[in-house]
Amino acid sequence: MSTSTHSSTNLPIWIIFLFGYFLLITFSTSYAAPPLSSVYENMIKASNKQSSDAYAFKKCRSLQAKPFDKNSTKKKAIIVGDSQGCDFLNGALENSYLNNYQIQFRFIPYACQTIPEKNIANYIAPKHQKFCLQSGRADSLKKAKKQIQEADLIIFAALWKIKVAEKFPDIINYLKTNKQQKMVLIGNKFFGKISPKDYLKMSEKELKSFRNYVGKTSMEINTVFERQLDKRITFVNPHNLLCGKSTTCPLFTDDLQLISYDGRHLTQAGAGYIAKILFKQLALEENTIASQHDKAKASSLEN
Repeated sequence: MSTSTHSSTNLPIWIIFLFGYFLLITFSTSYAAPPLSSVYENMIKASNKQSSDAYAFKKCRSLQAKPFDKNSTKKKAIIVGDSQGCDFLNGALENSYLNNYQIQFRFIPYACQTIPEKNIANYIAPKHQKFCLQSGRADSLKKAKKQIQEADLIIFAALWKIKVAEKFPDIINYLKTNKQQKMVLIGNKFFGKISPKDYLKMSEKELKSFRNYVGKTSMEINTVFERQLDKRITFVNPHNLLCGKSTTCPLFTDDLQLISYDGRHLTQAGAGYIAKILFKQLALEENTIASQHDKAKASSLEN
């Protein structure tokens, strides 16, 4: 009797437990937040500074100050600059541009400035002068000069200060380039303060039309370049191509991928997207650096 009574009193408890568990699962499933679309998932991933920094700098650092391959039959291209040069390199690689060149990189930190050695201290903040001028660790135009003279194609891409932009003709004179060398200068770009938390609250329609305030500095520096460069140098104005003559710029690609994760440096999607725009202009220049393969890719953007 005691066994029967114990069993009968436990039965409702198990039923209640199972019913409660069923309600819990049902409630959790019914009221769970909807999954993020791929647009927002990609945005969260791209805005991670640590992983995006790793992408932005990995390739250019691997090429830093490496010599050209004397056994290669490819033409020689050299990129001279800072992290903006890394952006240019990444974009070219994302689209398989410049495949007819062997590419090397001379990374001159922004703090050290891409400027000839004469009066160079005037362009470097006092706190950086020891590292840039005395440590032996920082690259410079002086160290890179010989390799630059070996290149068939020279690409200058840096975060230019206005007083360095004003001295750019002196940079070319210092390097003693020859008439057979093709030279390309990439001007400044900036995407403003990046706030992913705000963008996650916006609809995809709002993201598509969103423009971020970037100020006038890039336009002013690019204007300095435009008014003083000689015909030997192909100048590309990223700000005008991406933003027009405006103090605001789009922050997302056509398929709503975040272009820049910190305002200065490009995401993987941003690098590929911007390179297509830049190379489209380069393919139309009389002194083009693009191969026939590059031209075909660039012209396909119009279709």
